[in-house]
Amino acid sequence: MFTKQLIVGGLTALLIGALSACGGGSGSGDSARSASGVGQSGSSSTAPTARPTPDTVTGLRDSVRHLARQTTKGTRPHTVTKCSSATKKIRHTSSSGSGAKKKTRTWTTTERYRKCSKMRSGTETYTRIVRAERWCVSLDDVGGDTGRDDVWYQVTRAVYDEVRTADDHVRVEFAPAGTGC
Repeated sequence: MFTKQLIVGGLTALLIGALSACGGGSGSGDSARSASGVGQSGSSSTAPTARPTPDTVTGLRDSVRHLARQTTKGTRPHTVTKCSSATKKIRHTSSSGSGAKKKTRTWTTTERYRKCSKMRSGTETYTRIVRAERWCVSLDDVGGDTGRDDVWYQVTRAVYDEVRTADDHVRVEFAPAGTGC
């Protein structure tokens, strides 16, 4: 039990140290973040900036990559729905009385319904997606660690556009959609 508390305390201290090394305050003046999360080196900011949340990453912009969607033509069975009218007999019962005088009356009715099923009818061509479209950003000095360089993150199109227009080796902060590219 004590070991778990010691590990959690150590990780908390490490996280606080890493986040403070990122320069989250506005007093340093060496990097200020705009509302979009992309900072411009050398600019000053008078309003305090928010600390990064645990799901965001920070680092120096290295490079960006856009992987276009890859598609190919494929064929698959073409199915059509065929319906036909059908009938089924339903048995009804009715009881009256009780004990030895109980009488049960039984009768049937015919109910109509539609019976539908999917049938294969040849093949059809469709566009099959081999690789989905992805936008990726590579960061250096991830989380203030100078040893973590060239780390790729998948991002949204909006984040990609903002980071793409930023200068090289400017500190950026964003919430990645995934890791790797």
